[in-house]
Amino acid sequence: MIDHVYISVSDVEKSRDFYLAALGPLGWREFGSFDASSAPEGVPDLLGIGDATYVAGGLGSSIWLRQRKPSETGLYVGIVCDSNEAVNAAYAAAITAGGIDEGAPADRTYFAPGYYAANVADFDGNRLEFVHKAWNEK
Repeated sequence: MIDHVYISVSDVEKSRDFYLAALGPLGWREFGSFDASSAPEGVPDLLGIGDATYVAGGLGSSIWLRQRKPSETGLYVGIVCDSNEAVNAAYAAAITAGGIDEGAPADRTYFAPGYYAANVADFDGNRLEFVHKAWNEK
């Protein structure tokens, strides 16, 4: 299951209005933002739009809008993992397959307590985040 997608946009507010209008009939809404000032370098400011399940704290989907950097390309997709061990296994498999390390498995408490993730990039700069959220336990 896809947990979240980062979409790099040229104008966050204009894109916010577009995505809210387009996804509103499907029950999606803005639910908050993330200020990266207290996060590690490279973590962007984000504006969150989610489906009703995600917004209610369940296992749903979200889009995070971020300001595009000059010449930035590629996609960023968060993939749901059932456990921290699954995050570790997916990360190890991706690195073995030639993926580029962009963050070894670790707690990412700057996002939320119980947020455990690892990041890799492929050969074209597309990024995967393997993520286990403790609050989504089955």
